[in-house]
Amino acid sequence: MLLLQQYRVQLPLLSVLFLFLPVVVAAERSLSYQTDVQPIFENKCLACHGCYDAPCQLKLEAPEGLDRGASKDKVYNGARTESVAPTRLFQDALTTAQWREKDFFSVIDSTDGMQSSLLYNMLELGRKHRFADNEKLPDDITLGLQRVNACPKPEEFADYADKHPMGGMPLAVTGLTDQEFATVSQWLKQGAPLSYQTFDLSEDEQRQIQAWEKMLNQPDKRHQLVARWLFEHLFLAHLYFDDNSGDKPDHFFTLYRSSTPPGEPLKPLDSVRPNDMPPEHFWYRLVPVRGSLAHKTHITFALNDKKLARTREQFFAGDWEVETLPGYSYEQRANPFQTFSDIPARARYQFMLDEAEYFVRTFIRGPVCRGQIATDVIRDHFWAVFQDPDHDLYITDDNYRAKVSGLLGLPGQDEELLALGPQWLKYSGNRNQYLKARHQAYGEKDPQGPAWESLWDGDGKNRNALLTIFRHHDNSSVRKGLIGDLPLTTWVMDYPLFERSYYNLVVNFNVFGSVSHQAQTRLYFDLIRNGAEQNTLRYFPRELRKPVVENWYQNTGKLRLYVSYASVDTTHPTGIQYQTNTPVNEFNDGLLKRFAAINARPDPINRCDGEDCHRNDIADWLKEPETTLVGIASTQAQDLQAVHFMPEVTMLRVENENGEREIYTLIRNRAHTNVAFMLGESLRYQPPLDTLTIYPGVLASYPNFMFNVQADEVDDFVAAMQAVKKEKDFTALASRFGIRRTHPQFWTYFHDLTRYLEEHEPSEAAVLDMNRYENL
Repeated sequence: MLLLQQYRVQLPLLSVLFLFLPVVVAAERSLSYQTDVQPIFENKCLACHGCYDAPCQLKLEAPEGLDRGASKDKVYNGARTESVAPTRLFQDALTTAQWREKDFFSVIDSTDGMQSSLLYNMLELGRKHRFADNEKLPDDITLGLQRVNACPKPEEFADYADKHPMGGMPLAVTGLTDQEFATVSQWLKQGAPLSYQTFDLSEDEQRQIQAWEKMLNQPDKRHQLVARWLFEHLFLAHLYFDDNSGDKPDHFFTLYRSSTPPGEPLKPLDSVRPNDMPPEHFWYRLVPVRGSLAHKTHITFALNDKKLARTREQFFAGDWEVETLPGYSYEQRANPFQTFSDIPARARYQFMLDEAEYFVRTFIRGPVCRGQIATDVIRDHFWAVFQDPDHDLYITDDNYRAKVSGLLGLPGQDEELLALGPQWLKYSGNRNQYLKARHQAYGEKDPQGPAWESLWDGDGKNRNALLTIFRHHDNSSVRKGLIGDLPLTTWVMDYPLFERSYYNLVVNFNVFGSVSHQAQTRLYFDLIRNGAEQNTLRYFPRELRKPVVENWYQNTGKLRLYVSYASVDTTHPTGIQYQTNTPVNEFNDGLLKRFAAINARPDPINRCDGEDCHRNDIADWLKEPETTLVGIASTQAQDLQAVHFMPEVTMLRVENENGEREIYTLIRNRAHTNVAFMLGESLRYQPPLDTLTIYPGVLASYPNFMFNVQADEVDDFVAAMQAVKKEKDFTALASRFGIRRTHPQFWTYFHDLTRYLEEHEPSEAAVLDMNRYENL
């Protein structure tokens, strides 16, 4: 009994000691950046601090980004009259001193100790202002692309905090936990030691790297020219070695031009574009991607032994020669058709067709991290198919190819402001001259008009043949398959259209370029869109082509139609028999029926034609909720008022009592009278005709909001959507089902989107961007 009493007295004291013991241990333990700190940044910071539009250029996917710090200079500047030097991480400077010379300032150093650093002060300021759980944020907090980042230097922080008391980090969202803040604070107190990622490549990865680098670095002229073409088409890719296991690859790789040969440390060439003249002899190198993956820039391309063999067969099986390698002059950069004319056109086109989703994704989701003016050249929802190589005159007719190649150059190389007008007149004139020549040539070679056989069928198995593109106001997405209701427009792309799109928006595009460069790029892509539309018109009855195109270019669009674009071909017939006076719908319906075997995503939700409108391969608990969602899919806003209040991209998470869940992307498709002008887009909106497309899965890089709905409440959710009449109704809907930035479990739900990708598309999984998550 005495012993028990003795223990009863000592237990409280022991408890107190044990409470303090972990703190003492933590204080003495040296924290590792890779294992202790980087996961916090990935969980709470990377969702904003990634891509080119990371606030203040503070990129946190890797310690190298944290070390270089922040900058007051904006990457995206629509008023910039001159181009500026690029500031690409891992490329345009390799040391801290070099970044300081480029006016980047530290966010972790401080004259008063690391715990007085800008990083610490920003995180501490963020903890001072806690928001009520799942409540709307104050209206005076500006979010999204309208926000002007102050980017204070460390000595300017006090003034910043005084003016922006709610401007701490993470900005206007559920912040760091106590433990996360303590860890970062302790790491800063220890001097913010940085540890860098190391790579342990497997024997198979090393073998495949050597095989690809060997092919790319062969000294003969044929290999040099093909290697240059491949580099210019793969430099943006996150390459990986696909073993067909379905698992997430161990590593991703980037293709560089390096002044050092394989086996030595990488030294990237100093060039703005991948087709700039190399300043010295170089080698092509495959180098692991460093840091965490951000979805926006994670554009994947699979390599393996089979792909290497097919690439060799495509490019080197034929008997062709290179007398003189092309240089890197203005005209040679501007016109890839002449630069690479020695390489068989079929090889170039087929390589792009094989991976069409990748190539469309590079210019749909590539360097342009933001830009409503850049993306309003396209409709909010359309399908894209491709001309079969055997029916593409540029591939099959040498004389035609020689005649038109000189007309296919691209503007944007001359970035002087005064060059905008002359460049536009030159290249738009060449393009319209080319289109006239194209109409004439196809009329002569194919007098009966194009039939279904002229469309690429993916060689019977390749699902890249059918694509769907969505525009989300200032960004875009693409997926294999024909998704959504029948679109207003469908593009039929041939090789000249496909290659020009890629070079215009990827190879020759400079995100650090002047307003003149960016305007030239945007204006020329307008011509590419029109060219794809005109190619599609060839498949319609000639007497209906003008009514169709005038429906695409309503109101002010008619002016552009008759002033800027080549005339629509109304002379030559189509080889397709039509039964109705609505050729667009009939053509699209024909695509669905004729190419059903290669349609990657049959869509019973948005194109419901029965009672059980759900996918067949889903769990039983999900079938009824999915069928219920049909009630809001493909419904115009004039019949579903909630569409007026929906953001561009909303994630819908449906879960059951067992914790199982499915995720859908709700995409608002804005209708326009036309998309022919750079400015004044809102004047061309047709709000009553807006619709929602429901996509099973995670589609976009920039979620604008999220709903979480229990499976047995999907009926209530749909009914609430259908009952919305005013904004207050939608606000009530968001309060009941929404996951606002202030939700206690915001980050759990937000990162569940990445976990979903890891489960369903492991090679595509990466952290999504919340820069545009709205305050609904």
